[in-house]
Amino acid sequence: MAKTVLVTGAAGFIGSHTAETLLKRGDRVIGIDNFNDYYDPRRKRANIKEIETNLVPSGQFEAFTLIEGDIRDRKVVQKAFETYQFDAVVHLAAMAGVRVSIDDPGLYYDVNVNGTLCLLDACVGRLSEASKPKNLPNFVFASTSSVYGNTQQIPFVPDDRCDRPLAPYASSKRASEMLAYSYHHLYALHCTMLRFFTVYGPRGRPDMMAFKVLDNIFKGTEVPLYNSGNMHRDWTYVLDIVSGIIAAVDRPLGYEVLNLGRGEPVLLTDFIKGIEALAGRPANLVPTPMLDADISYTFADISKTQSLLGYQPKTSVPEGVANFWKWYQDAILPSA
Repeated sequence: MAKTVLVTGAAGFIGSHTAETLLKRGDRVIGIDNFNDYYDPRRKRANIKEIETNLVPSGQFEAFTLIEGDIRDRKVVQKAFETYQFDAVVHLAAMAGVRVSIDDPGLYYDVNVNGTLCLLDACVGRLSEASKPKNLPNFVFASTSSVYGNTQQIPFVPDDRCDRPLAPYASSKRASEMLAYSYHHLYALHCTMLRFFTVYGPRGRPDMMAFKVLDNIFKGTEVPLYNSGNMHRDWTYVLDIVSGIIAAVDRPLGYEVLNLGRGEPVLLTDFIKGIEALAGRPANLVPTPMLDADISYTFADISKTQSLLGYQPKTSVPEGVANFWKWYQDAILPSA
């Protein structure tokens, strides 16, 4: 049966892929995005244009409604919940980035925690009695592997205490996970916390490593190479992440915390070499010491996610990098 799903951050990297995938399977999608300037808003509008181009021939784009608004704006959120009966809320909107959060922790907490609180209040009908839902939506939240901090538990397991975050971004996400548990406890709201590992792929943000390496190669943008590239990351292709999100939408689980990764860490220097091989040119990155807020290794234990959601990442890193390279050639290079 088709669902009505609210997707926050719908014009962003993961949000646009999530919205498109839901639409392709016949769901109605209401997106919220404020098109902030963390990176060029034109890139986000281009993401929406890509969805439109892909779906207009089939008529599926007609099931998409985009609200330009902020998740912290209770009037905007309230109106959305009064207008639509949501079966699920996929909450992807956030201020992203570990390093940037150190410079402006107040903004990160305002958006990531207060924005999440606003949505949780809407889900359980606390914004107004008029918006009180008959059936509570399934709340699916985008968390991050950064909540694990410098854990010594390898691979990272969801039942880790995660009480030593290394940056405001990570602590804001962990706070939101705990806030969602409170709403599950008080109102029986189904809440699934999905901890994303290093996501990459088409429509990636310009501050992400794959994008930055190609920008360095073709535009000469200076890019730091932290710890000389001696860092392992659990690189996970965006459509594999989306498959986990969709599975969580379809399976209310009470309250659960789950990892979404590939479960196969890859050395950063090897990841970069794959990009360089496709581009046919070497990158010229600047060796830089690793920041105190960073860690050298991420590795997702996905066994619980496989068991509860049937999650199975399918895209190898070489295949995913090739897909990203093709998109970069089509979407970014022509305007370079």
